[in-house]
Amino acid sequence: PGGYTGIVDAPVQVSNGWFTNADGQVVLLRGLNQVYKIPPYEPSAGGFSEEDAAFLAANGFNSVRLGIIWAGVEPEPGVIDYAYLASIKETVEMLGRYNIVSILDMHQDLYNEEFGGEGAPDWAVFTGGLPNPNLGFPITYPLNPAQNYAWDSFWANEKAPDGIGLQNHYALTWQAIADYFKGDPNVAGYDIMNEPWAGTHALGSILGNPYFDAQQLTPFYNQIDAAIRSVDPNKTVFFEPNTLFGSLPVPTNLGAVNDPNSAFSFHHYCVTTSLFPGLSFGCDWNADIVFDYASEYTQEHNIPGWLSEFGATNNLGAIGASLNASNRWLFGWSEWAYTGGDITSASPNDQALVIDLNEPPVGDNVNWDKLDALSQPYPQAISGIPTSLSFANGVFSLSYSTDQADGSGVFGAGSQTTISVPASQYPNGYTVDVIGGHVTSGPNAPELIITSDGSAAVQVTVTAA
Repeated sequence: PGGYTGIVDAPVQVSNGWFTNADGQVVLLRGLNQVYKIPPYEPSAGGFSEEDAAFLAANGFNSVRLGIIWAGVEPEPGVIDYAYLASIKETVEMLGRYNIVSILDMHQDLYNEEFGGEGAPDWAVFTGGLPNPNLGFPITYPLNPAQNYAWDSFWANEKAPDGIGLQNHYALTWQAIADYFKGDPNVAGYDIMNEPWAGTHALGSILGNPYFDAQQLTPFYNQIDAAIRSVDPNKTVFFEPNTLFGSLPVPTNLGAVNDPNSAFSFHHYCVTTSLFPGLSFGCDWNADIVFDYASEYTQEHNIPGWLSEFGATNNLGAIGASLNASNRWLFGWSEWAYTGGDITSASPNDQALVIDLNEPPVGDNVNWDKLDALSQPYPQAISGIPTSLSFANGVFSLSYSTDQADGSGVFGAGSQTTISVPASQYPNGYTVDVIGGHVTSGPNAPELIITSDGSAAVQVTVTAA
């Protein structure tokens, strides 16, 4: 393999615990979440547009976790709304024009609108006639009996009005999505379900919930994975631990998802900031535990981890804890969220990077302090395997071996590594020190190219000029 060709060279796949591109380079996915949670569930309906894609690209982001909603895809039992999928595809292609890949996230919060959330279509909701108090997000999760009955019905694969089980419908929906997007190089993967909730078994999640994780969630993921693989053998399948994994935190008891091209998609929300938005005390410690648990699972199963949500706050201390941990553990990430007005969030508007999608991302419409925290330099495509990564006080450091991730050999002299260096981080330019390689991009280029000298290891340091 030689020069960098970009992560959008399909497919982005898993190789020995790393995401790799068509050239075998290790890629890090960094970006933001964009999920439109109210009908018609299309990001474009919320104002997400070409201006936003250009803004993301200009600040170095290479991916978006893009929300799709079950109710949008399958509004009636067995009926796939291809006009809805076409709308999602328009957004995917728009992002792709700016070299931003999409991870399609089947998003849900609180299961359905009946409980103050979104996700499942109305025909897939069973309440058992139980009380349905409007307690808001996230308190509805543990304390709303009707909502927990709905989840129990889903995990029990109760039959929909057409006599087919709810999980079977979900699998057929994913099969249709994967079949529709299987040839699209701008889709990097599929995230099976956002924050799966254990229903009445949720109390056990405080202790890691071995029953739900192993007996309900793991078989469910394998069923959905099989449905996807029946039509799309290539795209990475992402799956998540139960909802409380990334907050309390608790370990996961998930078993194996029997697919070598899969990835562990997890969240981190500092419990201190969730309870007291102005505080970030203990967030570094909290992040270390969550990332330790994630690393244990990914190493056991030899798959990558991806921090698919964090943030949902203006608290830069909490955001920084997640970013620093991601660097130490060499995980990519997607921050929550690009915009606000969120119906199911601990901070519906404070979470926003861009305040109003109906206005351009300029001036007071952007949270510039948050952007400064998020738009760190990072390696987008590495001709080798990263061994350390950090960014602190304006100093970026990267070390990597020139081994190929698949174990087939090494990247030789002339192989290139691409590092995103957003201009906002170094307004007066930057300098680069390299051991084991040399710079082949122009001065202060937004994409720094390091070309290997043929050494076994390369070290790169970027500082302000």
